[in-house]
Amino acid sequence: ITFRKEGEKLGHRSPLKKTLEDLEDLFVEMGFTVYEGPEIETVENNFDLLNAPMNHPSRELSDTFYIDEKTVLRTQTSPVQIRAMKEHGAPIRMVCSGRVFRSDEVDATHSPMFHQLEGLVVDEKVTMANLFETLNIFIKEFFGEDMKCRFRPHYFPFTEPSAEVDVTCLACHGKGCPACGGTGWSMELLGCGMVHPNVLRNCGIDPE
Repeated sequence: ITFRKEGEKLGHRSPLKKTLEDLEDLFVEMGFTVYEGPEIETVENNFDLLNAPMNHPSRELSDTFYIDEKTVLRTQTSPVQIRAMKEHGAPIRMVCSGRVFRSDEVDATHSPMFHQLEGLVVDEKVTMANLFETLNIFIKEFFGEDMKCRFRPHYFPFTEPSAEVDVTCLACHGKGCPACGGTGWSMELLGCGMVHPNVLRNCGIDPE
């Protein structure tokens, strides 16, 4: 596992790479460290240690690109969190970004390859309030001060409690328009939650 130093720019900056680095820099300013990990991952890191049940749909051949029974193209950037926690323990404050792969048909909201960025904080006395405020800062800094977000309860196997996050419609800025179906909200931007105790235990960290 490697990490990028503050201010370090890696190679040619395409629009996508610039966006990812700008996002990383925003979190670096908030005290996060940027980690990188491999795109070819073990099933253990990609599913098992992230508390994914054996019957979880994401494990199916129809959803995931398997290289062999123990190796996959990572379906998410979360295995980087597993690697970081196993290597460095807690406390930790990190972000990671990169390509992920899922066996999806291409349409307006799906692709077999896309990019993710996610963050992780593990420390004592960290609460959902810290998570919400961090995401509020990110959304306002990246999309604009007039942007708002809302949190809806959801289920993810690796977080508990969990939430999905919507942001103000980029087209109408919350007034309601055809793009957002008159709701004033865009589609789901991200998922979030408190790290599940089982995930912490799997990485050798005491949930208490």
